[in-house]
Amino acid sequence: MKEHQERISSVQIFFMVIFFEIGSTPLFLLGGKAKQDSWIAMSIGALAGFLLLLVFLWIQQRSPRSSWMNILQHGFGRIAGTAVGALYCLYFAYESMRNVRDLGELTKLAVLPHTPMYLTMLIFVSIGGYAISKGAEVVFNLPELLLPFVMLSYAVLIALLLTFGNVDFTNLQPVLEQGFLPVVQVALPDIVSFPFGQMLVFLMIWPLWNQRGVPVKSTLLGYFVVSLFLIFMNVLNMAILGPAIATTSQFPFLKSARTLSHFLFIERLDLIVTSLLFYGLLMKMTLFFFCAVRGMAQLTQRSDKLWVIPFALLIYAASFIERGYVQHFAIGLGPSLKVVTVFQIAIPLLILPILLIRRRIR
Repeated sequence: MKEHQERISSVQIFFMVIFFEIGSTPLFLLGGKAKQDSWIAMSIGALAGFLLLLVFLWIQQRSPRSSWMNILQHGFGRIAGTAVGALYCLYFAYESMRNVRDLGELTKLAVLPHTPMYLTMLIFVSIGGYAISKGAEVVFNLPELLLPFVMLSYAVLIALLLTFGNVDFTNLQPVLEQGFLPVVQVALPDIVSFPFGQMLVFLMIWPLWNQRGVPVKSTLLGYFVVSLFLIFMNVLNMAILGPAIATTSQFPFLKSARTLSHFLFIERLDLIVTSLLFYGLLMKMTLFFFCAVRGMAQLTQRSDKLWVIPFALLIYAASFIERGYVQHFAIGLGPSLKVVTVFQIAIPLLILPILLIRRRIR
């Protein structure tokens, strides 16, 4: 199949891990229910996500050239594995749809308030579909081009906020006011599910590595970098806005950037923040889209291109199911995070002993 001819480098995987995990995460204050301890909840989520990532890497190391669809068929049998694999393709499409809707809502709110949202979302889905139709190497070239600019922009924004913003680290006090257990309950499983548990998609990506084995070093390095970044962003937003505002704001980082608008030489920083979020959301949407297409192509033994348009239509149509952003936000950070644990945690942990037993029998 075409999959075996496409290869991606360690640097591309490292960049994609960072870009993918950042995604839309700065858009929200994850762990907001823990208030000033949200950064601790994020740290706990990152640690639990790291343990889950080790499980994913162990599964992949058993069959370095087999994708998640092949592993499911090997573990559960061809019929059951194909059925579970098809459900995973729908899961990937669902996650892609959530990012499409985020892109549409963000565009309407911050950039093009009078442009119909159905048009902007159609453009985003078309861009993702076009990149996927060109193959994995094109998709993974995008982070190499965009990530240096994105990280430099984040560095400049953070420097401006630390220098000129109303940063007050006393907003992070008192630490663990309600004790440690409530913070853990906020972190598990919600923060593990989003964003750290979404590293599951790399079980579709690691077999494309251009070297033998599994790219453990580049994956773990990327995970550590992005985990520290997301924890710091939680600290920064809470220090600037305070618990009351940060936990009720739709887009905390955007609100933090707007606190600098009273300086005459700093204008329209919200456009820069919006652009950064666009890049992250677009990359995340594209990778989920790519995995849905690639997974179904492997299950049906057909070309990837055959499934690009059907999944594009499915993702685009599903993005209109939720009536408004309030409902979209409530579902995405509510029931959705509980359901996706089946795909991110339950099934991988279920297949783990199956692979161990089969290995011993052999």
